[in-house]
Amino acid sequence: MEHNIPLITTIATGFGFALIFGFIAERFKIPALVGYLAAGILIGPATPGFVADMSIASELAEIGVMLLMFGVGLHFSFKDLLAVKKIAVPGAVVQMSIATVLGMMLAMSWGWTWGQALVLGLSLSCASTVVLLKALEKRGALETMNGQIAVGWLVVEDLATVLILVILPPLAGVLGGSLLTEASAEGTGELWLTLGQTLLQIVAFVVLMLVVGRRLIPWLLWQVTKTGSRELFTLLIIAAAIGIAFGASALFNVSFALGAFFAGMVMKESEFSHRAAEESLPLRDAFSVLFFVSVGMLFEPTILFNEPLKVLAVVAIIVLGKSLAALMLVLVMKYPLNTALIISVSLAQIGEFSFILAGLGLTLGVLPAEGMSLVLAAALISIVLNPLLFAAISPLNNWLLARSELARRLSRRQEPMRHLPEAAVDEQKPAKVIIIGYGRVGKRIADHLDEQSIPYVVIEQRKQLVQLLVDANKPVIHGTASEAEALEQAGIHEANLLVVATPDPINLRQVVNTALLLNPSIQLVLRTHSEEECAFLKEEAGAAVFFGEAELAQGMSRYVVNRLKPV
Repeated sequence: MEHNIPLITTIATGFGFALIFGFIAERFKIPALVGYLAAGILIGPATPGFVADMSIASELAEIGVMLLMFGVGLHFSFKDLLAVKKIAVPGAVVQMSIATVLGMMLAMSWGWTWGQALVLGLSLSCASTVVLLKALEKRGALETMNGQIAVGWLVVEDLATVLILVILPPLAGVLGGSLLTEASAEGTGELWLTLGQTLLQIVAFVVLMLVVGRRLIPWLLWQVTKTGSRELFTLLIIAAAIGIAFGASALFNVSFALGAFFAGMVMKESEFSHRAAEESLPLRDAFSVLFFVSVGMLFEPTILFNEPLKVLAVVAIIVLGKSLAALMLVLVMKYPLNTALIISVSLAQIGEFSFILAGLGLTLGVLPAEGMSLVLAAALISIVLNPLLFAAISPLNNWLLARSELARRLSRRQEPMRHLPEAAVDEQKPAKVIIIGYGRVGKRIADHLDEQSIPYVVIEQRKQLVQLLVDANKPVIHGTASEAEALEQAGIHEANLLVVATPDPINLRQVVNTALLLNPSIQLVLRTHSEEECAFLKEEAGAAVFFGEAELAQGMSRYVVNRLKPV
C-alpha cells in the first residue's frame, strides 16, 4: 500500500539529517546551526538523491520563524535594553547603515541594480541573535555587562530588521521587483498611501498588544495554571505564539515575525514567563532546526566554485567590514578596548534574519537567486569562523596591552561601563581595594573596610548579590573574576590591592596574570583551596595567600587595613 506523505518524509529526513550533521559539527567545535544548513543542502534540489517537498518545507520554516521570534520576545526586556541604550541604539543604527552601504557598493560593482544591491546590503547588516546567544552562553558571558551590550545591540538590529520586513513588500516595485504590488503599479502617490496604511496597521497592532494583550495573555496563563494541566499550559503557549502571529498577518497585514515577537513580549509580563519559556523550548528548538534546514534547501553549492571571489568579498564585509565599523564606533563612544573587541566579534556573522530578509527579497523578485546563495554561503563561513574569533579575543587583548601604550590607555576607560551609576566609585576618590566575590568572606572584608572608611569596589557574578549591593548603594561591578574589562571598570589602574575572596573555583593564575598586566604594582591578597597553588602564587606573584573562612576573613581584613594605614 502506497502513501503520499510528503509532510512526514520532509520532517523525518529534515530532523534525521539535521541530527547527524549537527552532531558532526558540534564534535568539531562548530555551531550545530552549520550542520542544520548542511542537512538542508543535502535534501534540497541542488544535490542528487532524495529531494524534500519545497512548499511544505517553506511552511515549516514559517512556523520556525514564528516560534523563533516568539522566543526572542520571551527574553526581550525593555529594562535590559534601556540599560545599554546609549551604546546599543546608535551603535546598531550606524553599524547597519555602514554594512548596508558596503554591501550596496559591492553589488553595484557587479552590475546589480540599486534595489538588488540594497536588499543584499540589508541582508548582510544584521547578525544572528541565535549564534550570539549560544556563543555567550558557552563562555559564561551572557550575564556580563559586555554580554548585555552585545545582546542589546542585536535586539535593536532585530527590531530594525522587522520594520524592514514590513515595509519591503510595498516598496518592491520601486526597488525593481518582478512582483509589483498594486500601489507600486499605480504610482508614487498610491505607494506612499500604502506605506502610511502599513505603518498605521503596525501601530494599531502594537497598541492592541501593549494595551489588551499584556493584560489578557497573563490572565489566560493564570486561569490555565489553576487547572493544574501541563498539557493545557503548553497548548496555550503554542496557540498564543502561532495564533497571534497568524492573526497579526490576517487582520493587520503584519509579518508573522512581528506578531510572534509581540506574543512573546507580552507573555513575559506574566509571572509564569519562565515556565512558558521552558515549556515551549523543545518545540521552538525543533522548528528552528526545520527553519535552518529549509534555508539550506535554497542554497546552490556551485556558487562556491563559480563565484569564489564574490563569496569572499561578501564574507569580508561581514567578518572585517562590520567588525571594524563596530570596533571604531564603540571606541569613539569611549568604551574600553575589550568591550569594543567583544562587540565587533559578536557582529562578525549573519544568520536567521538575513535568511528571512533575503528570502523575502527573492520572493518579491528584488533579489536575484545568486544573491540568496551568496548570503547563505557567507552565513555558513562566518558562523564557522565566529567561535575562532571569540577564542582570539583574550589573547589579542593581552597582546595589545603588552605592546601598545595606546591599547593600555583605551583599556583604562571606565565611566560608560559603570554598571551602577548611583553606587559607582567617586572619581575624586578612587577605590583602593577591589574585592572579587561578595560571599561570607567578601562581605566581612567589605564591612571592615567600611568601618575604616577605605574606598573599595566589589566584582560579583551572581545577580542576587549584585542587586543587594545596589539596594545598599554599595559600589559593585557585575562580572567575572577573569574578565579584564571587569577589572578595568573597577578601576584596577588606580587600586592598591586586589582581594580574591570568592569561594567559587576560578583560575587564580589567569586572574593574577591579567591583574598584573593591567597594573604591575598592585598587591594581591588571595583566597585559595590548593596548597600547590598557594606555593606557586606566593613564589611567582608575591601574593598574600590565605586559607580558612572566619579566620580567613579576619586575617585578610587585618592585612588589607594595615597595608593602607598611614605610616
